Amino acid sequence: MSAARRLAILARRLRRGARADTPPLLAFTDPDRGGASLALVAALPRGAALVFRAFGAADAPAQARALAGACRRRGVRLLIGADVQLAKAVRADGVHLPERALASGRARRRWPKQWPKTWIVTAAAHDQGALARARRAGVDAAVLSPVFASRSASAGTPLGVRRARLWAARAGLPVYALGGVTARTARRLPRGVFAGVAAVDGLVRT
Repeated sequence: MSAARRLAILARRLRRGARADTPPLLAFTDPDRGGASLALVAALPRGAALVFRAFGAADAPAQARALAGACRRRGVRLLIGADVQLAKAVRADGVHLPERALASGRARRRWPKQWPKTWIVTAAAHDQGALARARRAGVDAAVLSPVFASRSASAGTPLGVRRARLWAARAGLPVYALGGVTARTARRLPRGVFAGVAAVDGLVRT
């Protein structure tokens, strides 16, 4: 069984309080750690979601279109990172907002006519303040990181399971665990607290 499938199974066991149509597993693309590849979509089980982060790539629209088609064929949801217009253009299933977007007020409640009601809207959060802003913004879920030690250059000091569990339980909205999440570390997460898990290179690591 692939690492992605093992993660998806573990994520479903963790779920609590999430929208019924939100995926248990979010796969984040990263050009430095696996890229925005069609191979990643092929590795994901039906019902998971891919979060495409372009990081300013000149060919982002072409990448997004290719990924959108692959996701639809695989039964995988597609969220576009930080680009509402691109999400609309490729008929994605939603968007993922960076933490700074919450501070500027760019959230679902501010754009009721611009965002389809069927969209899944998630937002990054790295502390309790960001979780509170995500709840006030009306997003569907927050992605809390880094829970475990991560290879990402921007990850910072890991929160640890105890702190992440406490913050997620008090957040007032569904929370995904991100940062160093693999099929092995996900087993340390408590059930009934998180909406699921999110991963980057954990999709190929056990």
